[in-house]
Amino acid sequence: MSDLLLVHGSGYGGWCWDATIRALEARGARARALDLPGRIFAPGLSLADHTLAILGEIRAPVTLVGHSAGGFSIAGAAEAAPPGLIERLVFLCAYAPRDGASVASMRRAQARQPLRPAIRLAPDRLSYSFDPDLAGEALFHDCPPEIRAAALARMGPEPVGPQEERIRLSARYHALPKHYIRCLKDRAIPPETQEAMTADWPEGSVSTLPAGHSPFLSCPEALAKRLISVAANPLSCRPTPG
Repeated sequence: MSDLLLVHGSGYGGWCWDATIRALEARGARARALDLPGRIFAPGLSLADHTLAILGEIRAPVTLVGHSAGGFSIAGAAEAAPPGLIERLVFLCAYAPRDGASVASMRRAQARQPLRPAIRLAPDRLSYSFDPDLAGEALFHDCPPEIRAAALARMGPEPVGPQEERIRLSARYHALPKHYIRCLKDRAIPPETQEAMTADWPEGSVSTLPAGHSPFLSCPEALAKRLISVAANPLSCRPTPG
C-alpha cells in the first residue's frame, strides 16, 4: 500500500490529522500531513500554490486524501502530477470539484448553508475566519469537549483567493481512481450535498462514516481503518465520469 498524504481543509492545518496519523501508523501504514500555503497569510495565493506545496511533499507514489476544501487542492495536484506519482484520490467530506467550479461556487450552490453564520470575512476581504462561538457546533459537535476546545484554538484564517478560483479538470483527473467518504452527521457540507456530488460515481467508490465534519478528531481510529481499507482495495477506487 502506498503512503498516505493528508491534506486539510479551510481554517485547519496539518495538526488536525495528528491522531489519525498515529492510528494509521499503529496499523502499519505510513502517513503524513502538510500545511497548505496560507497558514501564514500572504496575498495573491492561488490553487497553483496548493499544487506546488503538495507535489513538493511527494517522493514516491502516494494516496492523496483531501478534506473539505482540500478536495480542490488534491484535484489540482492530480492534474499537475507526473503520471504514476499519485495512485488514488480520497475525498473526505470534501468538495469533489466539477470542471469550471470553485470551492466558493459549490458552497454557494448548497441548498442549506449551516456554516455561513460562523464565517467572518476580514475587513480587507482577502481572508476569512470562523467565529469560535459558532464554529464549534458546526465543525466539532461530535468531538469530546477538550478536543473541540483545542481545535478551535488552532483554527486560523483562510485566504479567499484559492476558494474563488475556478479549477480546470481534464481526462488526467477523471482517469485517476477515487473514493469518497461521506460523513452522515456533517454540519458544514450537508450530507445531501455530499450525496449529490457523488451521485454518478461508480458503485463501490463511495462509503459513509457516522461522523461530523472533523472525523480525524471525533473518530480517528474508525477513519484510519477506512483509509487503509480503501487504499488496499482496488475495487473501492474507480475513475469518475468526465
